[in-house]
This record gives sequence, structure tokens and C-alpha cells, in this order.
Amino acid sequence: MGRVTRKDALANRERILVAAREVFVERGPNAPLDEIARRAGTGIATLYRHFPDRSALALAVVEAAVRAAAGAVRAAIAAEPDPFAALRRYVHEALDLGVAAVIPTLLAFVPHADPALTAEGGALLDRLVRSAQSAGLLRPDVTVGDLGTLVVRLSRPLPGGLPAGVETELAHRHADIVLDGLRAAAATTVLPGPALSFDALRAQSTGTG
Repeated sequence: MGRVTRKDALANRERILVAAREVFVERGPNAPLDEIARRAGTGIATLYRHFPDRSALALAVVEAAVRAAAGAVRAAIAAEPDPFAALRRYVHEALDLGVAAVIPTLLAFVPHADPALTAEGGALLDRLVRSAQSAGLLRPDVTVGDLGTLVVRLSRPLPGGLPAGVETELAHRHADIVLDGLRAAAATTVLPGPALSFDALRAQSTGTG
């Protein structure tokens, strides 16, 4: 019986994290917690049993999202010997996971997120970017900050309330358009604006830069 109870508790926690990720993206870090509980199919008491306050929930959402993103980079590198194909695979997987929009939404709200955890994901993505550039496949002036920002932009819902399926299809379509523009052979202009590193991007997101 104890095992079943623990399994149910873990399932409830995961449902709350998924619902919180969606609601925080839609309504911001001050979204009603009862809406998160409702979408997760649990009661508000269950939510508070797992997460004593809003900050604890937001922190758990960010850390789960960062772990998922890092896992997507690792999986892409392992599955694709071609570094640009690995980059493409990562971008599409990140869109499917739906984590890219919630991380910048909540980072300023939870600046005490484990820096080692966020640094790991950044280092993995930086490794992938450098590998694609060393192979002559990715334009040399693209940074990991550029890639992270692009994934965030592609992950955000479009205004107008499009059906979820259409949102997803458009995100993947636009990702392939953007990715083709990142190829080294397509580099015909000098990129304007700052070239952000992962650390600089995080500092901008949290307001510490």
C-alpha cells in the first residue's frame, strides 16, 4: 500500500509541475495557484503538500525545465553524429518539451535556482554550438545566447489564441526556417546587436547584468 501511495504522490507532483509550467507561461509568475491545482486535477491542499509556497513551486518548475533542456541536448548529441543535425534535433525537442518559455518567465522570480544546474545545460549547449561551428556547418557569429533566445521566441504562444495543435505545427515550421538561416553557407550579412554568451543571457534574464 505504501508503494502505491508514494507512486500516486509522485504522479501528483509531476502533474502539478506540468500544469504550473503551462499556467506560469500563460499568466506569469503571479498566476493563481488554485488554477494550477485545477489544471493538474488535484486539490489546492495537495499542491501545498508538495510545494509550501509559490517560490518553492516556481523553483521546482525552473529546475525541472533546466534538467529537461539539458537532457534534450545530451540526447541530441548522442543520437546525431552530425553536429548541425544534433542542433536541429535539440531545438525541436525543446519545443516539444515546452520548457524554453517558462525558464525566462521565472528566473527573475527564483534567482536562487541552483547555478550548477543551469550552468550544466548552458555548457552542453555551448559545446554543441562550438562543435557545429568547428565543422563549418553553423555560422561563426552565432552564440549560445542567440540559440537560447530563438528557442524562447519560438516557444511563446502567438497572440490571438490559436489552437494548441496549430501553435505546435507553426513553432516547428518556423524553427526549420530559422535553422536553415543559421547554416554557415547562409551567412551573407553581419549580425547586428550584442552577441550574448549563456552567462550574459542569464544575467539579462534575472536583471543582474
